[in-house]
Amino acid sequence: MPIYEYQCKACSTFFQKLILKMEEERGLKCPKCGRPRPVRLISRVAFHVSEGARLEAYDPRAPKGDSFYRDSRNIGIDAKKRARQMGVDLGHGFEEKLEKLRTDPGSVLKDSE
Repeated sequence: MPIYEYQCKACSTFFQKLILKMEEERGLKCPKCGRPRPVRLISRVAFHVSEGARLEAYDPRAPKGDSFYRDSRNIGIDAKKRARQMGVDLGHGFEEKLEKLRTDPGSVLKDSE
């Protein structure tokens, strides 16, 4: 669904609006002051990067911030990158364990009990 962000030129209010047809945008008014023709803003975008592309771009020596460690997709990326560099196939079992860790990181503790 296209939810657009706008800013009123008169009072500088930011707001969002679901626009299904472009005609709806023509009659749009600021919800605070009622002035017409707010400016549509460029919103933040997201895009999907495949694991292969992430693995290719990953540098094990580069410093990593907190966000790197909070992203469960990064579990095992270091081992996969190093194995690829050495020409080692870690096998299907490794992939299964990684997927389990990425979807339920607490499972490591459960399995060790």
